[in-house]
Amino acid sequence: MADTIVNTPQPQQQSDSSAGWAVAVIILLVVIIGGGYYFLHHRVAPAAPAGTTVQVNLPTGGGSGTGSTGGTTQ
Repeated sequence: MADTIVNTPQPQQQSDSSAGWAVAVIILLVVIIGGGYYFLHHRVAPAAPAGTTVQVNLPTGGGSGTGSTGGTTQ
């Protein structure tokens, strides 16, 4: 009488690489958002410090309003 051995291995758990990508994307988003916040709120030389007065002088007076509008004439 012969003994028959049947070897049926169990399916092995394979790690899902999408979990690693999800962690990488979350870390990347945190770095980008944190860097943007730091840049906007803690940079060394702000564009205009608080209390700075910016004066803009616009031209006054001018033409008689008879200039061409660039339209086509027939």
